[in-house]
Amino acid sequence: MDWAQALWLGLIQGVTEFLPISSSAHLILLPQLLGWPDQGLAFDVAVHVGTLLAVMLHFRAQLAPLLVDTLASAWRRQRVGESPLGWALVVGTVPLVAGALVLADAAETVLRGPQVIAWATIGFGLLLWLAARRGGRGRDEHDIGIAQALFIGGAQILAIIPGTSRSGITMTAALWLGLDAAAAARFSFLLSIPAIALAGGWKALQLIGAEAPIDWGVFALGVAVAAISAYACIRAFLALVARVGMTPFVIYRLLLGVLLLGVFGNGLAPG
Repeated sequence: MDWAQALWLGLIQGVTEFLPISSSAHLILLPQLLGWPDQGLAFDVAVHVGTLLAVMLHFRAQLAPLLVDTLASAWRRQRVGESPLGWALVVGTVPLVAGALVLADAAETVLRGPQVIAWATIGFGLLLWLAARRGGRGRDEHDIGIAQALFIGGAQILAIIPGTSRSGITMTAALWLGLDAAAAARFSFLLSIPAIALAGGWKALQLIGAEAPIDWGVFALGVAVAAISAYACIRAFLALVARVGMTPFVIYRLLLGVLLLGVFGNGLAPG
């Protein structure tokens, strides 16, 4: 991998990780179009670290009291400050862990076909549009209870299918429950912290004992670009979605899905 590939893949990962448009579809499409070699598992772990740093930095003022209140709630066995939101995040993470254990093999084999990715991009884009029409009933992330958190977390399992978009499916589920677009996005971003950390940790375990050489300079560039672009994207998206909703992202998903079908319609597997 050269510096240009690291820069562009880091940028793509940072921009698309938190938008409801599927980072996996973009990371497959760009190398295919430009004839790049596969970036490898180690680089995937690196850029995910970058996006994790970005979302934690954005919510830094909220994370410490959220963690303290949730731990205090567990100790006292009663509600403490922001603990309901903390427990919603914990409960919403559980289905993803269970789903990953059951579906991990399928996600790495039969679900990685380009046509699967294309149709997932289109289908879940339409589902996002339907949910957006249902949302906006004045609810925010603090109104999410245990049952609602399980619903959103259960929907998150579908993100194992490349092209679905983890952020997209969690926003879709939150909108379906009546949250407004900005609140759905905030809960999705907070829920991404344990999701990205667990996924990155699992991939890192797979790398233990691997003998593949690592170009630390190239990796550092990928991490930095992913972190900076993801941080800027989170801030811009939260401001934009509060004004215009999800429609532009639905349109983009439909166009991307059609493009993927056009490029990979011959059934060739992504390289």
